Amino acid sequence: MSQPDENKAEQRRSEVQREKELVREKRRRNEGIGWDGRTLREQLAELEDKTEATGHYAGFERLEFKDEQPIRYEQLYSRLRGDLVTARETSKKVSATPIVEQEGELCYGLFTPEGDSIAVSTGIIVHVHTMSEAIKFMINHDYEESPGIEPGDIFVNNDPHVGDVHPCDLMTIIPIFHEGELIAWAGGVNHVIDTGAIGPGSMNVSQASRFGDGAYYTARKIGENFELYNSWKKEYPAKTRTPNFLKLDERTRITGCLMIRDSVKELIDRAGVETFKQLSREAVEDGRRGFRSRIKRTLLPGTYRGVSFVDALYEDQENVTREYANENHIMHAPSELHIREDASFQVSFEGANKWGWHPYNCTPAAIQGGIWVMLTQTVIPNELVNDGAYYACDFHLPVGSWANTQNTETAHAYAWHFLVSAWAPLWQHLSRGYYARGFWEEINAGNANTSNWLQGGGIDQFDKLHAVNSFEAACEGVGARYVEDGEPHASAIWNPEGDMGDAEAWEQVEPLPFLGRAVKPNTGGPGRRAGGAGFESMRTVKDVSRWLLYEMGNGYMTSDGGLFGGYPAASGYILNAQETDLKERFENREEYPQHDLDPESGEFESKIDGEITRRPEGISTPKEFDDYDVYLNYLRGGSGLGDPLERDPEKVVEDIHDGYVLPRHARDAYAVVVDKVSDEAKHNSAVQGEWAVDEAATEQLREKRMAERAEKAQPVSEWYEQQRERIQNEQDLIDDVKKTYESSMRMSQPFADFYREFWDLPDDFTFELSEESQQSLDNRFDSGIRPMWDSFTRRHKTWLDVDEEPYVPYTWSSRSIRDLPDSSSTFSETGQPAGED
Repeated sequence: MSQPDENKAEQRRSEVQREKELVREKRRRNEGIGWDGRTLREQLAELEDKTEATGHYAGFERLEFKDEQPIRYEQLYSRLRGDLVTARETSKKVSATPIVEQEGELCYGLFTPEGDSIAVSTGIIVHVHTMSEAIKFMINHDYEESPGIEPGDIFVNNDPHVGDVHPCDLMTIIPIFHEGELIAWAGGVNHVIDTGAIGPGSMNVSQASRFGDGAYYTARKIGENFELYNSWKKEYPAKTRTPNFLKLDERTRITGCLMIRDSVKELIDRAGVETFKQLSREAVEDGRRGFRSRIKRTLLPGTYRGVSFVDALYEDQENVTREYANENHIMHAPSELHIREDASFQVSFEGANKWGWHPYNCTPAAIQGGIWVMLTQTVIPNELVNDGAYYACDFHLPVGSWANTQNTETAHAYAWHFLVSAWAPLWQHLSRGYYARGFWEEINAGNANTSNWLQGGGIDQFDKLHAVNSFEAACEGVGARYVEDGEPHASAIWNPEGDMGDAEAWEQVEPLPFLGRAVKPNTGGPGRRAGGAGFESMRTVKDVSRWLLYEMGNGYMTSDGGLFGGYPAASGYILNAQETDLKERFENREEYPQHDLDPESGEFESKIDGEITRRPEGISTPKEFDDYDVYLNYLRGGSGLGDPLERDPEKVVEDIHDGYVLPRHARDAYAVVVDKVSDEAKHNSAVQGEWAVDEAATEQLREKRMAERAEKAQPVSEWYEQQRERIQNEQDLIDDVKKTYESSMRMSQPFADFYREFWDLPDDFTFELSEESQQSLDNRFDSGIRPMWDSFTRRHKTWLDVDEEPYVPYTWSSRSIRDLPDSSSTFSETGQPAGED
């Protein structure tokens, strides 16, 4: 440590000791560490009372500081947020994990004493609110009394039932004191490479319950005086396969939190503690108002509906940890966005099916975290991102569903699999509102379902126990926009600043040399505007023993439906080869597979001998790989927008030359006929030659396709009668589908009533299930509720459906966006026609 750093550390230690004495003196006077001697629990309860009574955060009906000193207000807030970004950019250089250093899987936040975020850094801003929940858990469960909250304390959490998305997101939280009062919290979170789960990697998929997810640390105090307990330093690394990486990640988070603490102390020294307190309150209320203002400006009041599904197939998979987990699952996410006339809104998942014996279950913290990262890319794409929007929204998450298990037995290691899929309709809800108001530049068909995730581990090339988690998945295709095509291999919904990382960086930490990396054709959804393409990496294995790898993502289903006639992105598949002749091919300088750009071509199979697995699924449990085995890491594309037959044929040719579309796919998807005009040019890895449009043939083919559409078209009433008969007689319905709907009907009487009424079914209609499916549902429904939270303040009671839950209009059978009388429908507080800007 340099002399200036040592001086800084010594100054910090002295400050902590002085602050501790002040805190302990307050305790001797029976005062709390909150403002004006209140306990944190009292302070949080008072804040919620004022917020509910006035409709404004903490009762701030007027932004006095911002109104009277707008320039100073903006200067101080910008300084705070700038310091958060600086902390992120500086501290991530402390970490040696490519997940953090290459992909930027790191985020910091500054929080009020009650746990509401004031400002957040760039990065994985899914954690705008997850750290808030962890802080509020500590407050609601009286951590102020035991184990105590004092200057210099360090807390950690990775429990999704408390405040996280999934266990591999570790958060470090420290309190910030001034003159004996807790004035703020600093928090940092990053995605770690291994949590010690039953399988290697950060998001193992073979476990059926929480007890296979790896180590859980539930809002735990792990240090004092900014020094970690020796017990923690021993326990934490010993529970993972990658102890050195986890220790470096922890240093990163602590470094950033201390930088934020120092920045807050410096701001208080310059501007005064009362100014900081006022700023922190007003910033949250400012965020709430900004969110609602944006809603009023860009959307229409009403109800927007959609649904998404995603598969998780475990039937006959190996290594599933429980016999009754050997089954297939389909996530059912009926999604409603209720935009009220006051511009607040609610997301409802009424009708979601039951949680399952798989690691894709979610919690309220995960759901709220997921929507925040999505909203920051749509409704509030600016610097004023904080928990103000949290106070302008509420969520209806049915207790016991996959979205709100309230059962501490459930597994959550890869909650994103369901979470990302569940948010797919929300992109479209917002886009339809943008379309209605004329904000066409904002329309987006939705980001890709971020997968595959290459994960695994064993004994690596250095003869050490190791785990891997390739974060190439941070670069997926982006959904098409109304005015432009989607960006190819650009970002992920959970990290808008995603980066696939350098191949060389991954090869330094993973014994998986790259055979090739390229844009993957035909993966973006076709449309008038095409979805962004995904990409792929072909990896082999070298110098390992007992090495496991597995796949995870969507397979038969694609959850990202297209918009306005656009088509979904391509779904997933599995490709790998074992017991290969790759070593001999290298030695003989023979061709070997670098890509699988056209899965139907047989090119991969022609360049390697071995046991080849090619399956139209997305998930596999860990299986052993040896040297020179081959694994395809395929990253998805985004969905399309608009009718593919309306796409400019010249754009399709550009897509061919850019490697986004194969020539035969141009004909199949876009009815564009192309001819090769030169064999010499090679624009990309997928296609050899130069191509041009056959305009006459294209026009003729498109006319033929339109005629075929007209011939196949049928009145909705006819389609309805056919489908109603099919459902009533259970024709061509596999057991997995019936189990999914039966689960939703058992979960929700409103959904059951809607489903039966819509299809004109008997009031007692149920699906006939196999004995295994019926037993599966019975097992889960009989498991009951076992929540982690047992001490609540107002907003958290809604997680358990108590009487105080906000009213949830189940509008599938009542109000609809179509029921708005005309274009003059207004938001009540503005009196301004919704159709005018």
